Amino acid sequence: MIVEPAKPEDRQAILAVTANIDIFTAEEKDTVRELFDEQEKGYNFLVARHDGQVVGFSCFGERALTEGTYDLFWIAVDPSARRLGTGRTLLQASESAVRARGGRLLVLETSGLEMYAHTRKFYELAGYEKEAVIRDFYKVGDDLVIYTMHF
Repeated sequence: MIVEPAKPEDRQAILAVTANIDIFTAEEKDTVRELFDEQEKGYNFLVARHDGQVVGFSCFGERALTEGTYDLFWIAVDPSARRLGTGRTLLQASESAVRARGGRLLVLETSGLEMYAHTRKFYELAGYEKEAVIRDFYKVGDDLVIYTMHF
């Protein structure tokens, strides 16, 4: 598994990974495209390659109006590459990239829906602290769960 900064030619592969994840809404899939196309605004993409193919990606960026705080916007792994350590590898590479940029705090947000239970467990096992839950944030019954990692 190789993780490296995304190149312009990785766009279609990143969108294909996103399309293969059935819990992402159409709006979320569109957002990935928008962020990739707006990297000059501070969105940083890393890709994970397995046997030369993009099998996952992460996206992070500096949080406006803060000193050393970064947001982890996405970690996505193609279903065909799950259980290979792809998510963990992308998370660790993202953390390293944030630290290399002088980051001191990484913030991530996810849904409180049951279908995201594995996602929350993934972050908790990686050492992230649950900082807050905002009830009914996304819609009634869909809470926002915020996790942090201090460096």
